[in-house]
Amino acid sequence: MKISYVKAKLSDIEKMGELVRPEVESGVILQRSEDEIATNIRSYTLAFFDAELIGFTALHIHTRYLGEIRSLIVKEGFRGKKIGETLVNCAIDEGKSLGLQKILSLTYKQSFFERLGFVEIPKESLPEHKIWADCIKCKYFPICNEVSLIKNL
Repeated sequence: MKISYVKAKLSDIEKMGELVRPEVESGVILQRSEDEIATNIRSYTLAFFDAELIGFTALHIHTRYLGEIRSLIVKEGFRGKKIGETLVNCAIDEGKSLGLQKILSLTYKQSFFERLGFVEIPKESLPEHKIWADCIKCKYFPICNEVSLIKNL
């Protein structure tokens, strides 16, 4: 299977929304407006099988030292083929090249991130602006079941 990994373009936004919609509706991934995605388009790395979008993730920068893996999605039927792992590793490599020291993830898929070298940390140790800026958009707020994990680069 030949998968290509590329940086997102503005023309990809509609396909990205279609791919992530079921996970947003189930509450696993936060809703992001098309404008929010456009504003942060440089953060996204996409996975394509031929011309079909099958996954993506974003590397969001919080501080000079801390980034976050966001909106990781792999299309049903393509899961279990290391596509998500490759997307996260692309984000990690990008974070290293930018000079980040740590990357965090808030996730329901703890074991996936632990296999990639992330370790669990208390949510209270996350930057406050992170908690209030994003978490307040979540349908589960303030009762959060996500696990916070971090990886030192």
